[in-house]
Amino acid sequence: MPIVYEKLLNYSIPEMRQHLRWQDVAMYNFSIGLGQDPMDEQQLDFLFEPRLKVMPSMPVVLGAPGFWSRNPDTGMDWVKILHGEQGLVLHKPLLTEGEIIGRSRVTGLVDRGEGKGALMYSEREVIDAKTGDLLATVTSTSFLRGDGGFGGPSGPVTKPHPEPERAPDVSLDLATRPEQALIYRLNTDLNPLHIDPKIAATAGYPRPILHGLCTFGTICHVLLKTLCDYDTARFGKMDLRFSSPVYPGETIRTEIWHEESGAAFRARVVERDKVVVSNGLFRFA
Repeated sequence: MPIVYEKLLNYSIPEMRQHLRWQDVAMYNFSIGLGQDPMDEQQLDFLFEPRLKVMPSMPVVLGAPGFWSRNPDTGMDWVKILHGEQGLVLHKPLLTEGEIIGRSRVTGLVDRGEGKGALMYSEREVIDAKTGDLLATVTSTSFLRGDGGFGGPSGPVTKPHPEPERAPDVSLDLATRPEQALIYRLNTDLNPLHIDPKIAATAGYPRPILHGLCTFGTICHVLLKTLCDYDTARFGKMDLRFSSPVYPGETIRTEIWHEESGAAFRARVVERDKVVVSNGLFRFA
């Protein structure tokens, strides 16, 4: 059935409670590429339990409601959904252990017209269940490739952060692992697009692609290393637009321009010289 605008805009996404263990934190950090150099002491801070740190990007998997867009009553063609944009704002220090509450909602729908797809904006608040403190706000834009023409509004559409026209001030390459999508999905993102070759082929890909949020985490690692010297307290905000998928095993090159209060960035895969992330925005805490 097609999307019903008011129904999807007010869709009841279940509140999620998650009991967070230090093992979950280490697993997330490992799944986005930390630890490839076992002699790098700064990276081991994110894997070794006596001194464990949380990667700033981890809220994207905390209190996540699961693959709810696969529910038939949403009206969405879930096989054709693409992750378009991702944002994150940190409000408080993140937990290595404790109970997390995730409260998600759809915040906007844009109908681009018959055959042109649609945009769905959503938001999740990540809350410390013990104190009630808001730890992070996670925002996302999904491109619904198969769902345009349902009669919804044609705007407003969020404007991306502009990229400078000069050469980047700094760049850094990080390799992804060939099996990285198989590891990352254990963070609760079980979309079969990232593991099942048949589903990937149905969606138009020659093989399963890396999760967009895994790419997000990899780039977060670059920003934390390059701009914050691995000091998580300095990390405040991150937004980006996904331009093209990454295949597991490819090398991601993040290009950074220094700006007041932070930076702009984009990323490309080295092997195909293909831009995979554009219009990136980083701000210090």
